[in-house]
This record gives sequence, structure tokens and C-alpha cells, in this order.
Amino acid sequence: MTVYFIGAGPGAADLITVRGARTLASCRVCLYAGSLVPRELLAECPPGARLVDTARLTLDAIIAEIVRAHEAGEDVARLHSGDPSVFSAVAEQMRRLDVAGIPYEVIPGVPAFAAAAAALKRELTVPTVGQSVILTRIAHSATPMPDGEDLATFGRSGALIVLHLATGHIDRVVAELLPHYGADCPAAVVARASRPDEVVLRGTLAEIGERTKAAGILRTAVIMVGRTLGAEQFRDSHLYSAERDRHQC
Repeated sequence: MTVYFIGAGPGAADLITVRGARTLASCRVCLYAGSLVPRELLAECPPGARLVDTARLTLDAIIAEIVRAHEAGEDVARLHSGDPSVFSAVAEQMRRLDVAGIPYEVIPGVPAFAAAAAALKRELTVPTVGQSVILTRIAHSATPMPDGEDLATFGRSGALIVLHLATGHIDRVVAELLPHYGADCPAAVVARASRPDEVVLRGTLAEIGERTKAAGILRTAVIMVGRTLGAEQFRDSHLYSAERDRHQC
């Protein structure tokens, strides 16, 4: 018996990986975050599979479901939105499974920030403009941020910032980033990336807060701030350059 932590992707059902879909189709038990994972994916589960919506379950209740499946010798598909490596709360589940001696594997998925970049038709790393991406959030009602992981500290780097779980506090985000990025810095908010009801907002850092509030976006969205979002004049990448070929000869 194995527990498979599967990245379900950012929202569109067909953005799950082939491996993820095949594994889902082989598991007799599926635990899924009903508020985020598309219902269409559940059609991939085998007939008669036990389907458990974990949206309102505690960690103890989730682990109890896994232990029950373990005792019955049934593989478990643990569906998480996006990719399990970022803001997915899998670490505490893995810690419990380690203690219980229950084996597990991780199958990556398409993260929300990648789907948002696709919606914006932007590469987040652009030669001579920006080569770093910071994935973070802000502290509000959730777990506090560790020391040194605040927007002022990250903002001093000038790197592209991708904020999860922060659109409900857009005014605070703008206020903390303005001194470091400037009012004219390109910014974007993408809500429900890859879904039929996807919303894409573009503007400057000074504008994006009001546009986000006017659109009524409070959750299931990412905020992006950085110069690469508006980069037009930049050197071609060295990857495909003729200069690179000469150096390799």
C-alpha cells in the first residue's frame, strides 16, 4: 500500500500530469481538497473508489482515513491543488506518515504561478532584466512568516515576486512593495488560472490594488510584481545564440 501525493494542477482538469492521472486511476481511495481540486478529475478514479473531500477535515481526520486504507491494503491518491512542493500542507502529513510507517510518494503538478505566467503570456525570467523568482506569501490570519521573510526584505532584491494567499490584503502588499519597486513597476493579478472563469488583471504597482478590489478578487489568485512582466527591450538568451556556437567549437 502506498499514499500518492498528487499535484492536481492549477485548476483545469487536463493540466494534471499523465503520471498523476494514471496513478489516480489505480487508487481505490482518493482524498481530495474539494474547494480547489476540479470535480472532473474524480472521474479518473476507478469505479467504486472511496472519495473523501478533505476541505472540512482536520489533519487528524485525514490521517485517520489514510490509516484505514493502509490497514485495508488500499492505495491512496491524495490530491492537492497545484504542485505539492509549494504551500500545499503536505509536510505535516508526511511527518505523520513517517511516524506511522506508511509509505508514500510525491507526483509533481503544474503550480499556480506557472499557470498564471501562461495566462499572462510571459516568461518570468528574462535575460538582463530578471533571473530570479521569489515565491512567498504574507502573514495575516495564517501561520506567521519566519524572521527575515517579509516583503521589505524580499523587495530589496528587485526580483520578481509572486505572492500567494494575499489578494485580500492587496493594499498592504502595494504599500510594502512601493518603496522598493516604484509606482510604475509592472504588476499583475491572475485569479483561477487555467479555469474557464480565469481573470487576468494587468497594470502598474500603483494601479493593481484598485483594479483587484474593483474585480472583487479575494482568493484563489496570485499577485506578481516585477520588471520582467513588462520587459520588451532585452538581449536574446545565450542559449540559442550564434555566439554560443562559436565558443563551443
